[in-house]
Amino acid sequence: MALIVQKYGGTSVGSVERIQSVAQRVLKAVSAGNSLVVVVSAMGKTTDGLVKLAKEISTNPSRREMDMLLSTGEQVSIALLSMALQELGQPAISLTGAQVGIVTEAEHTRARILRIETERMQRHLNAGKVVVVAGFQGITVGAGLTDASAQQSSTSKNPPLPELEITTLGRGGSDTSAVALAAALRADCCEIYTDVPGILTADPRLVPDAQLMDRITCDEMLELASLGAKVLHPRAVEIARNYGVPLIVRSSWTDEPGTLVVAPALQPRAIEGLELVHPVDAVEFDTDQAKVALLRVPDRPGVAARLFGEISTQNLDVDLIIQSIHESVTNDIAFTVSKNALKKAEAVAAAIAPVLRGNTNIPEAAEVMVDAQIAKVSIAGAGMIGRPGVAAQMFTTLADAGVNIQMISTSEVKVSCVVDADDCDRAITALCSTFDVRTSPMHRRQASESKFSPAPVRGVALDLNQARVAIRYVPDRPGMAAKIFQALAKQNISVDMIIQSQRCRIVDGTPRRDIAFTVASGDAEAAKNTLLAVIEEIGCGEVVVDNAIAKVSAVGTGMEGQPGVAARLFEALAQHKINIQMIATSEIKISCVVDQDQGVTALQAIHSAFGLSGSQKIQVPA
Repeated sequence: MALIVQKYGGTSVGSVERIQSVAQRVLKAVSAGNSLVVVVSAMGKTTDGLVKLAKEISTNPSRREMDMLLSTGEQVSIALLSMALQELGQPAISLTGAQVGIVTEAEHTRARILRIETERMQRHLNAGKVVVVAGFQGITVGAGLTDASAQQSSTSKNPPLPELEITTLGRGGSDTSAVALAAALRADCCEIYTDVPGILTADPRLVPDAQLMDRITCDEMLELASLGAKVLHPRAVEIARNYGVPLIVRSSWTDEPGTLVVAPALQPRAIEGLELVHPVDAVEFDTDQAKVALLRVPDRPGVAARLFGEISTQNLDVDLIIQSIHESVTNDIAFTVSKNALKKAEAVAAAIAPVLRGNTNIPEAAEVMVDAQIAKVSIAGAGMIGRPGVAAQMFTTLADAGVNIQMISTSEVKVSCVVDADDCDRAITALCSTFDVRTSPMHRRQASESKFSPAPVRGVALDLNQARVAIRYVPDRPGMAAKIFQALAKQNISVDMIIQSQRCRIVDGTPRRDIAFTVASGDAEAAKNTLLAVIEEIGCGEVVVDNAIAKVSAVGTGMEGQPGVAARLFEALAQHKINIQMIATSEIKISCVVDQDQGVTALQAIHSAFGLSGSQKIQVPA
């Protein structure tokens, strides 16, 4: 007999008829010999309606009262579903987040789960009941008693009751609740029921011929979820990855098998501090790296495609690729290869540089720079998602160790920095100490052997809600990136892509580079205002914000060790005359910033280029 946690979203329980349909599905699973915990969201647009009511009462309602209000939506759903199951003759009990023992940190509207008390649930399961749980919510112990009440309680025979507070988990909270319950109960699997048939290769609203994947790895799903694929919330995938919970995403309307999200096989770990585990699991390094940079290449469509097309014809495997913001009519592109491939990569770059320049009116010739004395150091961990201070902490650690950063590349679960080879050991020691990591493995790039990722690209995603912030002429010395991103982290501003330019300029006798990054559009103005004080302190140039951008990304664990993947992506964009403004890569992701107006076209072009399209159209509910 298996223990299964099922989660149903608001659409799935949006009416009496749909609740009854869910009850039938639950009964079928129980009749097959399974024990079930069912997590449900609020019905349909209930949460939106409650938010609207709050805004009619107050323009700035307190976060505590919003938690009290919004938590009522799920209570309606769980009571009705329990009644529906009981009508079918299936014993069931509804429990709120507090009753089920979901204990969170004391953060209203965005709490993370600390632990789950499973005794009450287990008792009901052992009695043959279906446990229906309110998703999205938990409980925390309040700030405590006042001095007066504490004094009164000391003379009382009855100890005071703890001051319990209702909390909510934020966007995607029901997904998070379900996977956390599965981890705490050590369930055999967690099934997420939604209004699409599973995980698709792209958003079917933007790419009508997007196809269903039968399985995907947690790492791939983390990237896609964080890039805006809304079927699963990144926090839910993070818990599944950390605790080895098998996830299945299925349609509420059919019996199709859906998509299996494959979790790595992990050693059992304590549930205490469930969502507050160390954000960094590993510190990695790679000393078999060399850097090639092309400076002052034309800023026009097709340049990256031509460069990496030539590199792929030489069967050269590229690791990091970065392209920063343009200056005037030129741009810089840098990439890393293994040291034994450096001479060939340098020859290709030197041969193509004058071709790329062509007949343009660029005052200075393109320049090729190489550096064989580098190393890549990285921090990795699913716990980095949504924690804006982690990258800043890495930069601060390197600065304190006197290590200057030459290149930066980021993904949702990894931050990589290229440093001088002589600084590698010092950097590793400092990072292991800061993040309490005891191992620092050498990363070895090789062809993917994953039976779950036969294709180099599994899915593509588009984010139209980002802005680019650029800081000009940052002094090129240790500690500059640390100051910049510490300031942003203190304002709780999460940063996505971070790129440091390769071109170095001497201003007032000091070498300087540009640093550019992307943030959520709503944070762009706050980021600029925060940085104005920072640049005055460290002596930078101006802060420039561009809100008219889009980020398009391709994800796949099969990328690693397969030359030519980046070239195919860049060529797909070039064929549609789409200029690339920024590039950042990791082992399993390539992201490009393009004009916002070209975002959807870019998504469709990349999706088609990697053969992800199909003839079957996915039906998406209105």
